[in-house]
Amino acid sequence: MPTYSPKASEIERSWYVVDAEGVVLGRLATEVANVLRGKHKPTYAPHIDTGDHVIIVNADKVVLTADKAGAKQVYRHTGYPGGIRSESYADRLAKKPADAVRATIRGMIPKTRLGRAQLDKLKVYAGPTHPHAAQQPQPLELDRRAHAATATR
Repeated sequence: MPTYSPKASEIERSWYVVDAEGVVLGRLATEVANVLRGKHKPTYAPHIDTGDHVIIVNADKVVLTADKAGAKQVYRHTGYPGGIRSESYADRLAKKPADAVRATIRGMIPKTRLGRAQLDKLKVYAGPTHPHAAQQPQPLELDRRAHAATATR
């Protein structure tokens, strides 16, 4: 029996909306990355983009457990010698919460052409509104119980 490989015409894409208010960032990122890659579908194939579209709202209300917001650093490099720059996750979430959430999810997606195509299906908004109502997104349920009591901003 040959191995099943989904064809582009057989892939059905859905739209999901996630409310990130009070959700732990890492747990949000893993579940959203799985939906973007299509791992929640029985037709998943690692070499084909079978994932769905995901809209994240209230990215500014995402939380980190323990004191990771102040202790965890985000690094980037300017390209010049000695050009490493760092800032805490708390600062990153305060300045650009949508970019912080997107970068966390990006770290859980393959760094290939396929991964970039999967990441294009992610839309992140800091506030509670989004312009994708015409796609009629369904709510994506997350496990909010895990560490919600110990989470801090």
